[in-house]
This record gives sequence, C-alpha cells and structure tokens, in this order.
Amino acid sequence: MSEPKKMERPRIGRKLAGVCAAIANYANIDVTVVRVAYTLLTIFTAFCGLIVYFILVLLIPEEPNRYLKND
Repeated sequence: MSEPKKMERPRIGRKLAGVCAAIANYANIDVTVVRVAYTLLTIFTAFCGLIVYFILVLLIPEEPNRYLKND
C-alpha cells in the first residue's frame, strides 16, 4: 500500500516560499498554471491573495531536508 499524498513546500523549484509549487505538486498540474491563476486571483481580489499566501506559508510544511540525518 502506498503512502498517502502530503502537501509540502518543496525546497527546489520554488520562487518565493513554495506555496504554488506545493499546490501544483499535490494536484499534479503544471506549476505555471497555478502561478498564473494565483496572480490573476490576487489582482482581481484587491490583493487578498497576499494574505492567503502568507497563511498558506504557515500552514503547509516544508519538505524535510533529505541530506540531514534524523537519528
């Protein structure tokens, strides 16, 4: 049985904090589509998207560092 899918902000391939990359990886869609949709949503909602983005930064965990040993 496979492990359930988790939403994590990637360490590689992100532009700011990795929220759009995390959503794209979780939904299995192109990250450019998510970034364009987020930008349009932010512009047309009087920049409320910025507040949502920073809330998601706090809620979505960053992926673990695979080079650090967890003993």
